[in-house]
Amino acid sequence: MPDDPTLSIALVGLPGSGKSTVGRQLARYLGLAAVDTDALIEQRVGMSVKDYFAAEGEARFRDQEQAVMAEVAAQPGLVISTGGGALLRAANREALRRPGMHVVYLRCAPEELARRLRQDSRRPLLQGGDALGKLREMARVRDPLYREVAEFVIDAGRGASANRLLNLVIMQLELAGFGPPPRPAT
Repeated sequence: MPDDPTLSIALVGLPGSGKSTVGRQLARYLGLAAVDTDALIEQRVGMSVKDYFAAEGEARFRDQEQAVMAEVAAQPGLVISTGGGALLRAANREALRRPGMHVVYLRCAPEELARRLRQDSRRPLLQGGDALGKLREMARVRDPLYREVAEFVIDAGRGASANRLLNLVIMQLELAGFGPPPRPAT
């Protein structure tokens, strides 16, 4: 794997679901380039997502995100870790529908995400108290959008280590015909 030079994989899901970690490992396994859209935005704007949100606001951040999504989704041979809110814009969902793109939704309950992110101060939409309430609202709004574009839904909940998630993603891809039988992730 991969046999198809147009193959790209996008990981979607709520903040803290494992997209960045699994994306890096999956790219290494598949021999593809890894792209984290939030990291690419940070590189381009010269500041953290949190600082950009504070300075420019969410709408300007979503504009940057849309430009980055259009660019990376058009490129073959990538594993793309999207920002948790990237699919709020229809243009980003449409960008992930190109031929050769396979979207994996790392689904995780808000309660588990709140536990994982309780010490995380980098995520601007979860600051200011009641992170669990915010995650529940994000899940309510975003889950249907993730499902709209996802070819595969993987349970990224409690007890799902990065290696376990990697193996589940690889297994789903291989069951769908994208390569040889799975080898254990290391």
